[in-house]
Amino acid sequence: MTSTELTAGVTAFIPGPASPYQGDIARYWDGEARPVNLRLGDVDGLYHHHYGIGDIDHAALGDTGDSGYENRLISELHRLESAQAEVLLDHLGPIGRDDTLLDAGCGRGGSMVMAHQRFGCDVEGVTLSAKQAEFANRRALELGIDDHVRARVCNMLDTPLERGQVAASWNNESSMYVDLEDLFAEHSRVLSVGGRYVTITGCWNPRYGQPSKWVSQINAHFECNIHSRREYLRAMANNRLVPQAVIDLTPETLPYWELRATSSLVTGIETAFINSYKDGSFQYLLIAADRV
Repeated sequence: MTSTELTAGVTAFIPGPASPYQGDIARYWDGEARPVNLRLGDVDGLYHHHYGIGDIDHAALGDTGDSGYENRLISELHRLESAQAEVLLDHLGPIGRDDTLLDAGCGRGGSMVMAHQRFGCDVEGVTLSAKQAEFANRRALELGIDDHVRARVCNMLDTPLERGQVAASWNNESSMYVDLEDLFAEHSRVLSVGGRYVTITGCWNPRYGQPSKWVSQINAHFECNIHSRREYLRAMANNRLVPQAVIDLTPETLPYWELRATSSLVTGIETAFINSYKDGSFQYLLIAADRV
């Protein structure tokens, strides 16, 4: 069991199964402060750690030579990433105010806030990063929803939630940090029978043969291990999660990346995403599955 220091000397424990790799991931995200995540969140106070989908609103962008163009571009990127979260929430199925949801790998909590605002229910988030959890909880307090939205420093493979406690759960671009068999076993445990699991994720395309050089670059950049589409479906089948929808969002996410590549927020990984989506070696998928 490892621990991470929060502000005011409070120690947050990460329950097992912990590993040196998980410690590395916690340190990575504790130290992450990329403008592409923070400046986009500053637009309206929803701080995401995922990418966007949808067509670019070129009318909203206006003239590229205008002094306000960069700010409008940032607002447009943020609109697209919030649109991605809305699509994920659309696939959770009917959720009541008395239900509890789980955001596994919740980051700074943007999707949790959106889920509570839409459904009025409780949302539990887990992350290995103490700084992300602290940020998410501070935002919930500022919004006056801290009685309903909470982030914990916790291993998503071994959460403190009770068996069958949650009506729906999701991973939004966080499943590439864990073994899928272990991940789906935990989602299957905490979901009620008939509950819905949704993931939006990048995965390498088995039809390509092996992970491409672009996928390898993405792995190295984020210190993750991207899985294949086949691995997702097999691990779900092994853990009582039956897919109800498998949607290829690759065409919908490409405009986000092409726009981001023209912004001041580039991180150097944009080319790998664009090229891998275009050559078919990488896909952006939504999978919605029911717990049986």
